[in-house]
Amino acid sequence: MELIRDLFGLFGFIGEIYDNIKDFFIPKRAFAWQTLVYLSIFSWLMSSLSTGVVKSAIAFCGWAFLIAGTAWYTTENPVLIPGTNMPVGALVTGFLVSAFAFREPGQEITARTIVFWPTISALITAIPEFFEGTGTEFSTQVPKIEDRQKIIILVGSSMVVSCWLQLGFVANKWLQEFPSLQTDNFRRTFVVRTEPQISQTPRNGVLILNKLEPIVKEQIANRPWSEVEQWLKTANSRVNSLGREVIDTSLREFDEKSLWRTEARVSSLDQKNPDIYKLDLLSIWSGPSSTGSEYYLRKSCRVEPINGSKRSGEVLRVAEIECGRSSKRIMGSPPAL
Repeated sequence: MELIRDLFGLFGFIGEIYDNIKDFFIPKRAFAWQTLVYLSIFSWLMSSLSTGVVKSAIAFCGWAFLIAGTAWYTTENPVLIPGTNMPVGALVTGFLVSAFAFREPGQEITARTIVFWPTISALITAIPEFFEGTGTEFSTQVPKIEDRQKIIILVGSSMVVSCWLQLGFVANKWLQEFPSLQTDNFRRTFVVRTEPQISQTPRNGVLILNKLEPIVKEQIANRPWSEVEQWLKTANSRVNSLGREVIDTSLREFDEKSLWRTEARVSSLDQKNPDIYKLDLLSIWSGPSSTGSEYYLRKSCRVEPINGSKRSGEVLRVAEIECGRSSKRIMGSPPAL
């Protein structure tokens, strides 16, 4: 008998679960939240089989049914978010409204969806406070003073959250378009790095110098020394022009290409032998930085004459150039010409 009672108890428990599932999915009356959700599913199914304006119209109806059904279900037994007067249902409905309002072709959830989500949810929470009554019989009202304070705090704090989310998306976009900003330290501002800093040397600055080096070598190496000396006298303007071509080609996918420029500095490397020159190739960043000033990277090259081939019984002197590695970031403006 004990075993039979246990079996009947088990069957009764399973039956309760089945009844709860049936009550959840099968509405007791035609006008229910389940009906709206099922209409949204049916609308999206019909939309997938349609094209053009009809497809958009049916999809619009699907979104409207889903938002209305979700709002209805979540407001029947509201559960408040801890520490606030915002129901969880308003947060869910706000997300659906934001996704519907700011969706793009091929992308249902966009950055604007996330940004406006808290503010829309707060507005959905506040709207019922301006109405009284239920069903089809309702009238407008002015919220009580204590309710006004709650509404203002909720909407205002939600707008602040939206602003911070927008700042996060903007900062992330800046780092994608201006990757050299990742090497700087902005801890003295409102931006705090959450990931370890990989390098303090801007990758694009090094890239510019590495691309510029072989071009400069081609114009100097094994050229007559007299021509090279003339080249060195106008090295800054030449390197600036060559560097602009390198930047436009190598950094064409980055918006920061207009914030880089190249210059050159020429000095005597050996006081005893004035024919040995030091050629510094500089890639200069003039964009935003934590110090408010520009910085630069340097690649130093040694230029000197060597004996080349004989011509008319005389040994022709030609130029030889050797370049080192790029330096780390140097804060401040480069040395004056």
